[in-house]
Amino acid sequence: MSGLFSAMDISASGLAAERLRMETTANNIANANTTKTENGDPYRRKSVVFSSELQKEGRYTLASGFAGVEVVGIESDDTAFPMVHNPGHPHADEDGMVRMPNVKIPTEMVDMITASRSYEANLSSITMFQEMVEQSLRLLQGGS
Repeated sequence: MSGLFSAMDISASGLAAERLRMETTANNIANANTTKTENGDPYRRKSVVFSSELQKEGRYTLASGFAGVEVVGIESDDTAFPMVHNPGHPHADEDGMVRMPNVKIPTEMVDMITASRSYEANLSSITMFQEMVEQSLRLLQGGS
């Protein structure tokens, strides 16, 4: 990214990445009680993996400037499923134990708040850039 609007491009990539992070977190919360998916296991928590575009190309240095963020992928959390004693559950085993999803609601809420704040920061950056451009154009037109 280079040129006058690279700041907009960087913030736009951040907006897209944080939006995907919020969607993934919302999907985790929605499936916090899903004990059986199409593969027979409980729902497994997912998280978004970010990388800066310069890190991806292996040429990141402080002197090289800044670049946007890119979503590298969505990973599944491989931690063990917690077991809960609930003999009345339709997916309980013969001992009455149910494997639950490895989603922890407080962790998801922290991720959601962090993604929301990052989204707001990127949006503020775009708004400030637009205001700077508008003021520059007014100055060039001779206005105040």
